[in-house]
Amino acid sequence: MNHPDPAESQPSVTSFAGLDLPPAVQRKLAELDVREPFPIQAATIPDALAGRDILGRARTGSGKTLAFGLPLLARTAGRRAESKYPLALILVPTRELAQQVSEALTPYAAALGLRMAAVVGGMSIGRQIAALRDGAEVVVATPGRLHDLVERKACRLDRVRITVLDEADQMCDMGFLPQVTEALEQVRPDGQRMLFSATLDGDVDGLVRDHLQDPASHSVDPSAGAVTTMDHHVLVVHGPDLYAVTTEIAARDGRVLLFRDTKHGVDQLTRHLRASGVQAAALHSGKSQPQRTRTLAQFKDGQITALVATNVAARGLHIDDLDLVVNVDPPADAKDYLHRAGRTARGGGSGSVVTLVLSGQRRELSRVTSEAGVEPTVTKVRSGEAALTRITGARRPSGTPLDGGPYSRPKNTNAPFRGIGSSKDTSGGRPSRKTSEARKLAEARRAAQVRRGR
Repeated sequence: MNHPDPAESQPSVTSFAGLDLPPAVQRKLAELDVREPFPIQAATIPDALAGRDILGRARTGSGKTLAFGLPLLARTAGRRAESKYPLALILVPTRELAQQVSEALTPYAAALGLRMAAVVGGMSIGRQIAALRDGAEVVVATPGRLHDLVERKACRLDRVRITVLDEADQMCDMGFLPQVTEALEQVRPDGQRMLFSATLDGDVDGLVRDHLQDPASHSVDPSAGAVTTMDHHVLVVHGPDLYAVTTEIAARDGRVLLFRDTKHGVDQLTRHLRASGVQAAALHSGKSQPQRTRTLAQFKDGQITALVATNVAARGLHIDDLDLVVNVDPPADAKDYLHRAGRTARGGGSGSVVTLVLSGQRRELSRVTSEAGVEPTVTKVRSGEAALTRITGARRPSGTPLDGGPYSRPKNTNAPFRGIGSSKDTSGGRPSRKTSEARKLAEARRAAQVRRGR
């Protein structure tokens, strides 16, 4: 490593009033009842206001947005951007995070008379071009869409004085390193750069080495798995019982975020949950941005209680008071585990992370959790058991389908549904239509053979 490892920050500032922020920002903070800074905010804001480059290591949900956003706005206040020439740039990995950052900073930007523009894929590029043409001091962007607009000469970066890379490790993991590097090479070389990341290895280390000058380094809550208010559980389930266990968890009284590895897996589980009477919705990169925005809004306000998502779609998501995350498909590595876990216990809250595994997956998951610095409680469970309810709040779903679809079926009162692909007979002894038709066809063939043998 060619940069200093961030030291654990012990900030002495206990209120925003003790920070040298503009009066308009202080008034807005008080109006919104935001009074005590999180550790990462108290640690980084003084150095950022002084114009220093910042290297911050902090988990998602630790308050990074205001940590970089308030100094960025304060140092940009009083300046006016010309058409197509923003003065400050915030790069984030996903559309959802761009939207969240924009929403979090807009009240303070408005108080300072600053214009913001969100530049993301999946939305009208024409409107984004118009916003940049009208002039925006601060641009929040995903790397791909920013690259497209720069290529079209709709956005020019050579007057950007402050650049922020939020969730830098995730941007690199998602393949955005070339676009990120390209942007950093186009902004003012004498400008301020702030980089925030959960990890500082590999490509992120290269970005720090090549683009930050003598950064002030701060580390707060570096590992999502180390949060003391987060409980970690591994539930060992029988294969055919996996969907039944998942469905009972999703039917709990309260919201839950469920992770699957693929878009197909997300859609399949969502259809099954809705057919079982659970208010579920899918979130993945195959959905349009308006769909994703609407789904997130419904999940935040409780209309949707079970959100089924892929890693890519859920990166950087901030959901207040979300107390349960379930890995229906176990995470591939420690970074994935910590990222998923970081969706709960945000802002000092409490939460639980539950991973469902089959017996054959236990050894690999043990390696992942060990590398993540997590010691989960391991419990064998089956659907309908008290242990499952105690750990997750699971309960029996209503069984009343919310809409039509291939998984809608009459409720079976003789045996629980054990999941797609189960070999368990849940028909209560009655042959299905397909079974009856196959039996009739076989009997007809045997009769024909008998006739030919006469």
